[in-house]
Amino acid sequence: MGESSMTPSELKDRLAQRAETVATYLLPNGKREGHEWRAGDVHGASGKSLGVHLTGDKAGVWCDFSADQGGDLLDLWCAVKGCDLKTAMDDAKDWLGIRDVKLSEPKRQKTYKRPERPASVKRLQPSSPVMEYLRSRGLTDQTIQTFRVAEDGRDIVFPYLRGSELVFMKWIGIDRKDGKKKIRASAESEPCLFGWQAIPSTARTVTITEGEIDAMSASQAGYPALSVPFGGGEGEKQRWIEHEFDNLDRFDMIYLALDNDDQGRAATKEIIKRLGRERCSIVELPSKDWNEVLTGMIPDEVIERCYKNAKSLDPEKLVSVDAFRDDVQNEFANPVEVAGMPLPWDKARDLLRFRPTETTVWTGWNGHGKSQLLGFIGLTGMVKEGEKFCIASMEMPAKRTLSRMVRQAAGTNSPASGYIDGILDALTSKLWIYDQMGSANLDEMLAAFKYAAKRYGVGHFIVDSLSKCGLGEEDYDAQKRAIDRLTSFAHEMEVHIHLVAHPRKGMDEDRPPNKLDVRGGAALTDMADNVVTVWRNKPKEREAEKLHHGEEIEPKYQEQGDVRMIVSKQRATGQEGSVALWFDSMSNQYLGKPTHRPTPLVSWSSRQEAAA
Repeated sequence: MGESSMTPSELKDRLAQRAETVATYLLPNGKREGHEWRAGDVHGASGKSLGVHLTGDKAGVWCDFSADQGGDLLDLWCAVKGCDLKTAMDDAKDWLGIRDVKLSEPKRQKTYKRPERPASVKRLQPSSPVMEYLRSRGLTDQTIQTFRVAEDGRDIVFPYLRGSELVFMKWIGIDRKDGKKKIRASAESEPCLFGWQAIPSTARTVTITEGEIDAMSASQAGYPALSVPFGGGEGEKQRWIEHEFDNLDRFDMIYLALDNDDQGRAATKEIIKRLGRERCSIVELPSKDWNEVLTGMIPDEVIERCYKNAKSLDPEKLVSVDAFRDDVQNEFANPVEVAGMPLPWDKARDLLRFRPTETTVWTGWNGHGKSQLLGFIGLTGMVKEGEKFCIASMEMPAKRTLSRMVRQAAGTNSPASGYIDGILDALTSKLWIYDQMGSANLDEMLAAFKYAAKRYGVGHFIVDSLSKCGLGEEDYDAQKRAIDRLTSFAHEMEVHIHLVAHPRKGMDEDRPPNKLDVRGGAALTDMADNVVTVWRNKPKEREAEKLHHGEEIEPKYQEQGDVRMIVSKQRATGQEGSVALWFDSMSNQYLGKPTHRPTPLVSWSSRQEAAA
């Protein structure tokens, strides 16, 4: 069965439900006595000194009195298998038949280089300026050695390791010119977290800080810690998340102790959104950062209280008006009319915006190009606005969806092979495919979407179509529940859902369907924030046939678009209207004027082609 990422607590609860089966598997030489499984030790010897509770609230709790060991079933798994927590979790999930949700990722992923240690980087010398500086920050020689810090002249060298592998390197000078740090990092290295080498293998909580010395300070005080690589801020500053997402699965609780300034708060918000509010808590330290706590000799009980009172960001049902003060100010400072991803045509740029937390229903007769137009709008959003999309197109194979988007990106029907690769490179890290043909399971799809939103920061999800979500055509209650779940997901993850929904059959294609024509009843369009109809101008197409016979077409059709995009509902602004578009069949691009011609959305040159 497919699951999104599981915390250790969730997994140990799942194991506890099968406590006796797990105990039998791990300790086959033991035997049941009453409500316990008895064995000699974690190595499988027969005996009675080790007991595992099999029933009740303590199911899964174990203790080996002769060795003074104990814990839950994950701890037992680690002890029996002789492995770390991450390995035990992976092994236990495999044993339980739990399959982590994964997306089909682009084949051409960005290639990172493992840094080579320059000859100038040396082991820290006992009396070097760098060592003296680190000691002046309150760090012990043992802490410095545990984190494997090195020196390069008057620069501190922080190695970012996973196991024994060097993933990333960072240099920070101990001298401050004009009060500013001198910082550099290894080129083209994978962004990751600093401090894995110092995290105990059984740790289930971790603190994330804004600097390497802060992580070392927290660790020295007894709080296992990791540091972000690029400091505070959001967006690209926190791109380490997608590379560390799975590695952080092993922690039940992630404490965030970043700097209490605008950049630190922005980073905290981004991390919570991506890693999940259910296991992230904000620690308000009594000083600016963890190193100031260490050098300030803050008593242990004060720090313990800070962690005990760490703020959970779980949604509250009853909130003071004051909690919305910043949101209301931001609403006035950033009007909804200019929020969200715009349409790609200048004349209609602000007719409709695709805002986070909203759902748009796209409808239109079969063969009128609603999926094609939606794909073109998404493509321009990726290329021009930097948006990230995930497409679940259950009606068309992924290769065909991508081929059409490549054609649109190139502005031509037959792009060269090198150009195709260049376009796919441009879409890498911007576009993901939920690879499913035919009927899809909505639970599994939303689990994958949640994973994509958290790990990769995907902000737009296309579901094409509602009829492929395992719902009966006349089962309006199920369709209502489905749209309710999709809109709830959009709000929870602060993303935009694009849902393709077909109109009822047997109607006149010479007129556009309206929002009341959508198959599934009024509930679909009532719950959506926006409703968009895509309509091919069939009367114009018939009139154009006259040209093949040497006849002139009526002047009124010359000014009409080939396609109309009709906004029949927009909850945020109330604005409705339509956009006339001209379709280029060779590139599959939609143009704003009849005089416009297809243009490449991704630049490419003959020099690049020759190099490819």
